[in-house]
Amino acid sequence: MRAHTAHDRRTPWQPYEQPYQWEQTHPVHGDMIGVLRGLLRHARLPWLLRHHERTPVLAAFAFLSGCICFGAVSLLAAVTGRPLVFPSLGPTAFLFFYRPTAPSAAPRNAVVGHAIGIAAGYFCLVITGLTHAGPALSQGVTLPRVIAATLSLSLTNGLMVLLHSPHPPAGATTLIVSLGLLTTLPDLGLLMGSVILLTALASLINRLAGVPYPLWTARQDLAARGKRLW
Repeated sequence: MRAHTAHDRRTPWQPYEQPYQWEQTHPVHGDMIGVLRGLLRHARLPWLLRHHERTPVLAAFAFLSGCICFGAVSLLAAVTGRPLVFPSLGPTAFLFFYRPTAPSAAPRNAVVGHAIGIAAGYFCLVITGLTHAGPALSQGVTLPRVIAATLSLSLTNGLMVLLHSPHPPAGATTLIVSLGLLTTLPDLGLLMGSVILLTALASLINRLAGVPYPLWTARQDLAARGKRLW
């Protein structure tokens, strides 16, 4: 009888506890392999499970997970007649499925990060007098617009560090606001609602896959906030 190896005894969530093992084998695919493995185990698809590490299969999974998330958000937008799909949601969704156990992909960091981006962008519109101006794409780039964009990005970066909520796509969100693409409070509320909906869908998919996706805060973030950084 063949002796059981460590690989045989590994549970679906162990690749996330040992990320470097997966990164050395598949440096391009991040944690996506573990997400896909868990989903295939739940779906009882043995052929796909045997081939889940192949790039075409991972690409198909990335395509399908994107279809589910953005399809749901887009369908809601079509039903309500409100703009719920925004450019900054794309990189957020990629983080959710490419590196779901990273701190930047945690629900708290995604929601708080985008909220910071929205608040910083709108604050800079107010202080530069651009709340009722048209978007920079049609009105041109003026000195107040340059100040709004620069200051909003700087505020977003600083506040995310201060609040321990790093989420890089929030930088795109603050530019959406400070460049005048979305300026009204109802539209900003819709943007935030889209972020929350996308985060909830990603959490559901990752947990169905058996990924130890946090309900709110990543464990690494909790450990970091327990230490003094200065």
